[in-house]
Amino acid sequence: MLILAEHAYNADFITGLAMLGAGIAMIGGLGSGIGQGFAAGKAAEAVGRQPEASGKITTTMLVGQAMAETTGLYSLIIAFILIFTT
Repeated sequence: MLILAEHAYNADFITGLAMLGAGIAMIGGLGSGIGQGFAAGKAAEAVGRQPEASGKITTTMLVGQAMAETTGLYSLIIAFILIFTT
């Protein structure tokens, strides 16, 4: 039982707040997905305009998407920590 500011909170309340925090943490995954979709769309546009540079465009897009994916993975790790430590 957690006692905070002279109020006692039971384990169910704390677990509920942890689950709420995990859900809020996953909002980071939404931004990651939007960013990756935007990058893929712009890369497809660029290849359509300049097909001879498709190798460089694809490489740059994949590096950018890997960087964008890290924010989603960090959000997922935080959510797992919140869920499994309560």
